[in-house]
This record gives sequence, C-alpha cells and structure tokens, in this order.
Amino acid sequence: MMAAAAVPIALLLPYVIDTYTLTVLAIYAMLALSLGLVWGYGGILCFGQAAFFGLGAYGYAVGAINIGESTIAMVVAVAASAAFAAILGAMMFYGRLGDVYLAIITLVVTLILYRFMSSTAGDAYVIGKARLGGFNGIPGFPTLHVPGDPSAYIWGDALYYLCAAILVLVLILVKLLLSSGFGRIAVGIRENETRMSLLGYDVRARKTLLFTIGAAVAALAGALFANWGEIVTPRLFGLTQSAEIIIWCIVGGFGTRLGPVLGAASMGYLKFLLGQQSLIDNTLVMGLILILVVLFLPRGLVPALAGLWDAAWQRVPARRVQRRRRDLV
Repeated sequence: MMAAAAVPIALLLPYVIDTYTLTVLAIYAMLALSLGLVWGYGGILCFGQAAFFGLGAYGYAVGAINIGESTIAMVVAVAASAAFAAILGAMMFYGRLGDVYLAIITLVVTLILYRFMSSTAGDAYVIGKARLGGFNGIPGFPTLHVPGDPSAYIWGDALYYLCAAILVLVLILVKLLLSSGFGRIAVGIRENETRMSLLGYDVRARKTLLFTIGAAVAALAGALFANWGEIVTPRLFGLTQSAEIIIWCIVGGFGTRLGPVLGAASMGYLKFLLGQQSLIDNTLVMGLILILVVLFLPRGLVPALAGLWDAAWQRVPARRVQRRRRDLV
C-alpha cells in the first residue's frame, strides 16, 4: 500500500519541487531508511551509516574510473561496503559488545575514515587509475549511463525517476524482509535478545546480517549521491552527516518504515530552504526541531499522525451510535 501510494506522489512532486532537489531528497530518504531498518527494527544504534554511505560513494567513483561501466561500478560499491560491514559487524556482535560500545565503535570507524580520506593527497594514494585526492576528493568520474551505451547518460529528470524507483523498490524489499521469519525474529531480538537466544536463535549471526543489509542500502544511497553530485569528498564521512541521519530517524519515527523516509525528506528540504538565507543558522533550527520532537512527539512524527488518524476513525462509529440514540428518543 505504501509503495503504491509512493508512485503517484513521486510523479506529482516534480510539479512542485525541481528534480535536482528531489533527487537528493530521495537519496537521503534511502539513507535514513537504512538506519531505520537497523535501529528501528533491529535495535542496533549505529553511528556508522555515514561510513557506509561514504564508502558507497567512493567505491562507485573508484570503480567507474577503473571499469568505465557504471552498472558494474554500482554493484562493486555496494558489495565492497557490505563486505566491510559484515566484517565489522561480526567483530562487534561476536565480541558481545554492549549497545553503548557498539555505537561508539561505529562512530570511531566513521571518524577514522574521515581522517584517512582527508589525508590521501599525493601520488601514493592511488587505486588503479583513481586518485583519492585527499580533502579535495575525487571529481570528474563517469556517471550513470544506460547499460551498453556509455554516451547515454542518466541525468536530470531521468536520474530523479531512477532514484525514486529505487527508493520504492527498497521500501518493498524492506517490507518483504520484515514480513518474513527473519524480520519477525529481528524484532524479537530488539525486544528481548536474551529470550530469543534461549529459544535457540543465533542472535549474533542475525544481527550481523541485518547490520550488513542496512550498510548495503546506505552504500547504494552513497553511490547514487556520487552520481548526483559528480564529486565525492571526505565530508561524506563527517560527524555532521552521522548526526543528521539519526535526527531524520528520530523526527520521522525510527520504529516505522515511512518515518525515516519522511523525516529525511522533510528535514533535508528544510535544510535546503534554510541554506538560501543567512539570518538563521540552520544547525540551530535543526537542533530546536529535534528537542521539540523529543519532548512532545517522542515516538516521532509518523506514529503521532497515525495515532491521530486511528483516534479519528474510532470516533466515527461512536458519533453514529449517539445519533441513532437521539433519533430513537
């Protein structure tokens, strides 16, 4: 139902907002959904989604320069980031780290990648034909094109519709995953890890797999972002990027599939609007919104709206009963 409603919305939005902005909002929504899956349904608070996002972007840039085929570069970027996440997740979960230490380690990994990528200027930091470029990053790599036709670039409106279609596809796949036995067990692990372990489930393996899937979605968003911006820099691994992803999920409602998507799209668009003026610091506005949401809507915007909707529908039968009683009197 959600995916069916998303199709007409994606088709109508270009009449209101330009596709250049909508493309990055769709990418941000996909990135937030990756954390919403890991945190909201798996109970894994991860500060490392920015790391996988950046690795996906850098992986695509390096792959596109060396391979020349954008489709293969996308696959390589997602696969490499997922493999890194699988190794990192196995080390953390099989090492029986607590939630606080897990969050700290993922944050430290993100900061290490930021510092490393910022110091890769020079001829020594080359992967095949691609220079990492240090703080300046990697510009000028081949962007997405139609498979088999390198001259048919996917850009502008076409890139937006592609990103929107991929976002809808990811939403469908996440729904299928959560509806499966694996998804129900993941939610059970979130609620009571000890009980699920006593029931015979390999908690560490399932958390590692869910962590890897979330990283793959974040890497896919990073690869698409590289095509949108046509440059990748170490800022993708920045602390600000990591914090924004968490804010998107909290504002939208990280216990739902739609919450992170709407949170990322709305907050991202608000940031875009605030960036067009210099009177108010956008960071101050974002922080104020986060505080207000935590105080008055602790479950997030989407669960609050869903609660209001349910309450409104529950009142309808009651009103009808009262009218019938009045008629009888």
